[in-house]
Amino acid sequence: MKTSLALLLFILALTTSHAGPVSEHGRLQVNGRRITGTKGETVSLAGNSFFWSQWGGELYNAEAVNWLKSDWKTTIIRAVMGIEAGGYLEHPESEKAKIITLVDAAIAADLYVIIDWHDHHAHLHTEQAISFFQEMAHRYGKQPHVLYELYNEPLNTATWAGDVKPYAEKVIAAIRAIDPDNMILVGSPTWSQDVDVAAADPIKDNNVAYTLHFYAGTHKADLRAKALIALKKNIPLFVSEWGTCNADGDGNVADASTKEWMAFMREWQLSHCNWSVSTRKEAASIIIPGASATGHWPESDLTENGRVVREWVRQWAANPPVDPKSEK
Repeated sequence: MKTSLALLLFILALTTSHAGPVSEHGRLQVNGRRITGTKGETVSLAGNSFFWSQWGGELYNAEAVNWLKSDWKTTIIRAVMGIEAGGYLEHPESEKAKIITLVDAAIAADLYVIIDWHDHHAHLHTEQAISFFQEMAHRYGKQPHVLYELYNEPLNTATWAGDVKPYAEKVIAAIRAIDPDNMILVGSPTWSQDVDVAAADPIKDNNVAYTLHFYAGTHKADLRAKALIALKKNIPLFVSEWGTCNADGDGNVADASTKEWMAFMREWQLSHCNWSVSTRKEAASIIIPGASATGHWPESDLTENGRVVREWVRQWAANPPVDPKSEK
């Protein structure tokens, strides 16, 4: 009897250790401006965006994902497939393999994962994007863990009505023919900051959210004002990329501005992924050059940004903002 009880407790502990946010919330769904789980509860996730796959692919492994889950208490990761500059357009199979490795690791860890087409000119690569997302939808469409991000950061030379929205509608139609259920994230011009413009002319799909990107050293109250325009029109936002530093990835941690952004995201229950899981020598990286590619990072391996972000992600997991502000 004692042996059986010990075995039962071991199995229970093992099962619990692998349980994660997807087991808790299931497939995500847009509900007005909120993102909700299968029971209708508000879901606000906090986690990490990996670096461009063609320059940071050594970190695209299950060990790094598991460490972020266990130590950082990450609930979502972002798999960033670089498209240009030696990325997918030149090496489709090898870059795609990195994304598959990371997505499979996230699913095994019961985490949410964004499949990100990391492109500043995606509307010029529509057919390639359609082909890629069709393959991802066939592979992962039945998995509630997966979100599709169609256009990382359209430049300020692109327009919503003329470039980004028509591109997104074509890619969404291709995905929905295979996967009618999983959430899709869409960027807007000016590096995914013109969410107010997108909110004035939204895409007709019942499970689309719009990405808001900010870097606390550069972006302040004026960008939050644009976000408020969208939110008050009942448009859902998802912060798929943010940084504590300047928009160029350098500069110091802007602690006061980061706190203002965290308060804003908590007030509006926004999900967010920090940029980036990288050893690159820049302020936005979470770990220093030479740190292990497979997690198990002591505090001495974390950058200033890494130490700050780790605490924010852990706080979010311990006390997620779940109360909807329906009166706003």
